[in-house]
Amino acid sequence: MPKSGVDPQPPDMLNNLTTEARNPESSEIDSLSALEIVRLMNRQDALIAAAVAAQAESIAAAIDVIADRFRAGGRLLYMGAGTSGRLGVLDASECPPTFNTPPEMVVGLIAGGEKALTRAIEGAEDHPEFGQRDLADKELSDQDVVMGIATSGRTPYVIGGLRFANQVGAFTIGLSCNADCELSPHCKIMITPVVGPEVISGSTRMKAGTATKMVLNMLTTGAMVRIGKTYGNLMVDLRATNEKLTMRSCQIVAELTGVPPLEAHRLLDRCDGEVKTAIVSHLRGVTAQQARQQLSECDGHLRRALQRDDA
Repeated sequence: MPKSGVDPQPPDMLNNLTTEARNPESSEIDSLSALEIVRLMNRQDALIAAAVAAQAESIAAAIDVIADRFRAGGRLLYMGAGTSGRLGVLDASECPPTFNTPPEMVVGLIAGGEKALTRAIEGAEDHPEFGQRDLADKELSDQDVVMGIATSGRTPYVIGGLRFANQVGAFTIGLSCNADCELSPHCKIMITPVVGPEVISGSTRMKAGTATKMVLNMLTTGAMVRIGKTYGNLMVDLRATNEKLTMRSCQIVAELTGVPPLEAHRLLDRCDGEVKTAIVSHLRGVTAQQARQQLSECDGHLRRALQRDDA
């Protein structure tokens, strides 16, 4: 195993992290019944939303940056280790079917690579040079956004990646569940939902993991809404990759055009399955190609295309 490239930390360093502290509410959890454990965990989980809400302004600022970079052809790259890395990969993988984005638009990187998605890779997170290498392999540019996810706020893999991202000129965002963490000096925006000690000390797949998932949901969903991937709360840019999504596409087209479901299906067929194209084609009485052109002129925003005054 190569040297980590990080200085050894004092043994008591983790004790200074909120996420590593002992939770007095669960100090005798091993003496509780199953129902009592459930109620204890539920009470603790109820604290998460408030912690995320306290970061609303930082999350909103990050959404605006990500949306701007998307419009300019840039990407969002998540990077993390363990649970943090897995949640980044999960969020990235859900964007193509939900918002019809290319897989390279939102990318999830995890210390240790794909094998780390299903099992722990010993020492992978301890090497900052691995973070730099993984970003370099993705040909990181100054048009991109790199989001370092580290519950502890100190993961060397993530810090190494953020340092490299700043050198390249990419926009850097950090997500940690510890305030005033080591990530902060390397990030232009910090998001720190402090959820407090875990029910099981140090098990940050729990409250911290839930907070992380909530924030990532907000970031990609918010950015996709800002760049026109929805009409109201409808996923008008989804990709119909299975029967459920095909049915949803037909339902959306039928609802927004007023045509019967069978006609909505035919309309989608004529428009190569493109929901927004089908809606514009029907409501504005134009061909599929003309509908695509009008959408392009409106930066892909369905509402703007439908409100054009050149009908």
